Amino acid sequence: MSPINAIIGGVEICHLYISPGHNFVGHHGREPDTHPIIEVPIIECVAGRGIRGDRYFDFKDDYKGQITFFSLEVFEELCAALEIRDCLPAAARRNVITRGVDLNECIGREFEVQGVCLYGIEESAPCYWMDQAIAPGAKDFLKGRGGLRAKILTDGQLRVTARGAETKTKLQLAVASPFARESEG
Repeated sequence: MSPINAIIGGVEICHLYISPGHNFVGHHGREPDTHPIIEVPIIECVAGRGIRGDRYFDFKDDYKGQITFFSLEVFEELCAALEIRDCLPAAARRNVITRGVDLNECIGREFEVQGVCLYGIEESAPCYWMDQAIAPGAKDFLKGRGGLRAKILTDGQLRVTARGAETKTKLQLAVASPFARESEG
């Protein structure tokens, strides 16, 4: 195992999200869709296919973004820098929100989280939709810090591990508004 395994193995998973549909992919030049992003306590990772129940499950053969990661520390820095209030990490539309790991160090490497083996493909680069989904300036702030796209190499489950994390599932709407809204689901 490479040295990154020890680092990512102890990562704190703060939030897990899935969405049944694409809000931004394929929507250039028109309004985004309004598929909700759903916070769940556990996700099922399926090797080579993605996360069961997520919009990218069986999206394309050998798809490079079967699972996506985003740093809660980066999200908090973004909110502070742009003076954003009442925005949830769900607005970034990444699957796994982490704390305590530099996700860029996983690019080009195999790593393991909670027994699930993954391969870091590339940065989950921010696109112009971030300025609409989060706030103006988000895309530029997130350059080089947009998260991680990865392939799933082995089947398994990931669970929220953050201290004090709620286990109750919430529906979090991260649509085309400047701020995500939350409602109990």
